[in-house]
Amino acid sequence: MNACPRCRAHAAEGQEYCLECGLRLPGEGRVGPTPDAARSRRLPLVASAAIAVAGGAAAIALTWDADASQQVITATGGNIVATKPRPAARGLTAWPKARDGWTVVLVSVPKKKGGRKKALARARHARSRGLTQVGIVDSGTISSLHPGYWVVFTGVFDTEPEATSALQRARAVARTASTRRLVS
Repeated sequence: MNACPRCRAHAAEGQEYCLECGLRLPGEGRVGPTPDAARSRRLPLVASAAIAVAGGAAAIALTWDADASQQVITATGGNIVATKPRPAARGLTAWPKARDGWTVVLVSVPKKKGGRKKALARARHARSRGLTQVGIVDSGTISSLHPGYWVVFTGVFDTEPEATSALQRARAVARTASTRRLVS
């Protein structure tokens, strides 16, 4: 049996804390690392941190270009339509021929029996709800779409941010509307 160095209460072999005063007892067999073990782990951690800092500094120094006089310009948002879409029959917009761009797809209707009629009805419904430049396109004529569908769209945009700016309004009409790039 051992005794607590503070209160002299009896302590069993391997006991970590004194049951009377709560002092952590010295000795082998305790739970957790000894103070010496914690110190021996510090050196590899400090060395690893120093190597990481030195590597980061070296990467910055090697890639630093003090002569960079070219300014980076970033364009954001907007909804300017660069190509004026041609009007289609019954007030719907046709996708411009040989035109790559972005749009908001409202719905894709399979080309089965009555598919075109359903797509036209959805397009007219979208126009009646206030969307502009609404039209349908045969997905088989657009290489970036899966063939076999009539795609109801709204808007013809040059960039994805422009199409995304129209997405919230489109989702008020078609909950599952999404932006898509159309490549002719």
